[in-house]
Amino acid sequence: MSIVDQIRQDDILVLSINNPPVNAFSPGVPEGLKAGLDAAQADDTVRAVVIIGSGRTFVAGADIKTFNMPREQAPDLRGTVEKLDRFPKPTVAAIHGTALGGGLELALACTYRVAVPDAQLGLPEVKLGVLPGAGGTQRLPRVVGAAKGLEMMLSGNPIRGAEARELGLVDELVQGDLLEGAVRFARAHADARPLPRISERSVEGGSPEVFAAARESIKKTHRGQLSPSLIIDLAEMAATQPFQTGWEAEAEKFMQAKDSPQSRGLRHIFFAERESAKIPGLSKDTPTLDIRSVGIIGAGTMGGGIAMNFLNVGIPVTIVETAQEALDRGLGVIRRNYENSAKKGRMTMEDVEKRMALLTPTLNMEDLADADIIIEAVFENMDVKKEIFTKLDAIAKPGAILATNTSTLDVNEIASVTGRPESVIGLHFFSPANVMKLLEIVRADKTSDSVLATSMALAKKIRKVGVVVGVCDGFVGNRMIHRYGDEARKIVEEGAAPQDVDASMNALGLPMGPFQMSDMAGLDIGYAIRQHQAKVRGEPKPDGWLDRIVERGRKGQKTGAGIYDYDEQRKPRPNDEMEELISSYRAEKGITPREISQEESTKRLAYSLVNEGAKILEEGIAQRAGDIDVIYIYGYGFPAYRGGPMQYADEMGLQNVVADLEKYGQTPAPLLRRLAEEGKTFAQYDAEKGRA
Repeated sequence: MSIVDQIRQDDILVLSINNPPVNAFSPGVPEGLKAGLDAAQADDTVRAVVIIGSGRTFVAGADIKTFNMPREQAPDLRGTVEKLDRFPKPTVAAIHGTALGGGLELALACTYRVAVPDAQLGLPEVKLGVLPGAGGTQRLPRVVGAAKGLEMMLSGNPIRGAEARELGLVDELVQGDLLEGAVRFARAHADARPLPRISERSVEGGSPEVFAAARESIKKTHRGQLSPSLIIDLAEMAATQPFQTGWEAEAEKFMQAKDSPQSRGLRHIFFAERESAKIPGLSKDTPTLDIRSVGIIGAGTMGGGIAMNFLNVGIPVTIVETAQEALDRGLGVIRRNYENSAKKGRMTMEDVEKRMALLTPTLNMEDLADADIIIEAVFENMDVKKEIFTKLDAIAKPGAILATNTSTLDVNEIASVTGRPESVIGLHFFSPANVMKLLEIVRADKTSDSVLATSMALAKKIRKVGVVVGVCDGFVGNRMIHRYGDEARKIVEEGAAPQDVDASMNALGLPMGPFQMSDMAGLDIGYAIRQHQAKVRGEPKPDGWLDRIVERGRKGQKTGAGIYDYDEQRKPRPNDEMEELISSYRAEKGITPREISQEESTKRLAYSLVNEGAKILEEGIAQRAGDIDVIYIYGYGFPAYRGGPMQYADEMGLQNVVADLEKYGQTPAPLLRRLAEEGKTFAQYDAEKGRA
């Protein structure tokens, strides 16, 4: 069987794309389609052509791996689209599954499109830092209008076949057998002349105001990104210029976007996320446990948020608290969150009640005896957690998974109080747990393969990005953020204002700088961690300028005052008294403040993450540099178009990173220094490690 099969149905030639698993437009597909079109053109008995995907989908898009190929070796999507546009006989794209990116561009070049109602059609290229490069920016607005075309291309989100029919993107919905319906449609339109080519249409609603509004909008939705602005430029050309002009400009701007660091970063994280699901030493045959019920200890912010993840996918949850007031409060927050979603149209009130009906509140830990997994989500205190796990060991049924949501504490020590350490694992959810996509899955020394595999599968089921990490203080994400926070505080000590430090990371694309983030999380949390770490190390009680702010009762947004003051909308503004506190602290410590540039601040903070990440990587706490990037994209708001801190370091050049670390008084990690000396990148380190 070839990649594109030619199947005759009397006077109709069917070209069936057979390139599993998703019929990506990779080498072999364009050659097969062109050969089929040539055969149809040469045969007078063929009246029309149907293009369909075999298997579960039409064409899910271009093969992203081919983006790195030299242009002349890459699959000829544009040439195939041009051939379709000029083809003298009617062509019908028969769409099921997905027609995304190059798949939709292929369909748009056909004379007609038919689809099943639940097919998905879209141009998601913006999510990879590129743009539709085979006529999508020129054809889509000509079909659905300027505003809808911009919405689809700038969001990258697909629409269903039924909506596509309403917009005219699909000419007919097929109920029943798609191929049969497509052949019937092709036969009914076989004699249509002249052929209705999208490239010959004009754009509706393409006023200057529409494009001006789009440019204003992306300042918020796609701040600092290149490809959205190029998409708007090209869509405006579709509305104001001949098709050929926009077609040629699109090819040039596609290469500009594809070759940008932003696209490299987004493509890196696309593959890194998929790699993070692969656990060395864990086979696909590793048995997993059937999770049909969940127990959660703690109905606070974290416990309630964690519960919602399971309720959302229909898994019953029993939630435990020590006091009725706390339990009622927790349930009230969960209900309120769901009702707010219903008010916004994201679910119905019936959905709210269905989810709440799956939730069983209790004050008795014994009620967790039948749970398949129990997740502890109480405050960060080792003694309390060990007490809970001692009780759970006696209560939980044999084979149940015992998980801790600790963000920093030693999971091995927690597991040690049980008689089943192989069943203990860390599941570090990020706050708000019902929103944040990241789940750090902490593999303790004795965690079984089955428990690990089950946890990864469970992460996927509740729509989280699960990343396996090892045990150390703070694991991957928080260990790095602690070092980042240390450097931020040091920069302020040396003379920078907190708002300037935050601005330096905002400039890199982070929505929050270190102090904005600390105020949001609660300054008392970091304060408690510093106290704990000092106690463990036998060091004196910490007494930095930030500790003194906390000791004045300023805990951040939740108290309306932290490093900054906050109004009712939680907008930060500098506080004169805090600035004086910092100034007095410098004087007390004999520090003469100096001016620190935004560039220095950005480098010191970003590279402190990289440096700690390199240590984590060498220690084996993270499996790959790519895993660290996934953690920072999904857990800490590092801009996806930067690819994560390790990819960002690769882009900046590891030799330059090492030089700047030394310049600003940080000692480069041994692995970072070695890679820099060898002229290698973290990506190469991952690749070599994967081949070992």
